Amino acid sequence: MVTLTREGVDMDEAPIPEEQQQVVRYLKWLVTALTVTMIGGFLVLVTVVVMRFNAEGTVPLPTEIALPAGAKASAVTRGPDWIGIVTTDGRILIYEIDGTTLRQEIHLAQ
Repeated sequence: MVTLTREGVDMDEAPIPEEQQQVVRYLKWLVTALTVTMIGGFLVLVTVVVMRFNAEGTVPLPTEIALPAGAKASAVTRGPDWIGIVTTDGRILIYEIDGTTLRQEIHLAQ
């Protein structure tokens, strides 16, 4: 590393003119403020994520749903008063919200 010197004074320690000192002070303050803001924002983000993952599920779902014999669920969706299950054999089964009563069965064209 090469250190530039002028008349025996290290350039890193050279005096700064008054008008530049004000700019340097402002920039130091700005960097500090932005650092504090970023740290605060990160802490808020982490807090929100942790709170969201620890929250109970907002959508009540039944603990189990009785599918017809041989049916395997491929996807599940929930409507306002029904639960829809897409099966691997090309059917959509619409159940009541309690998951016990089959309301409708839709066969998909293959």
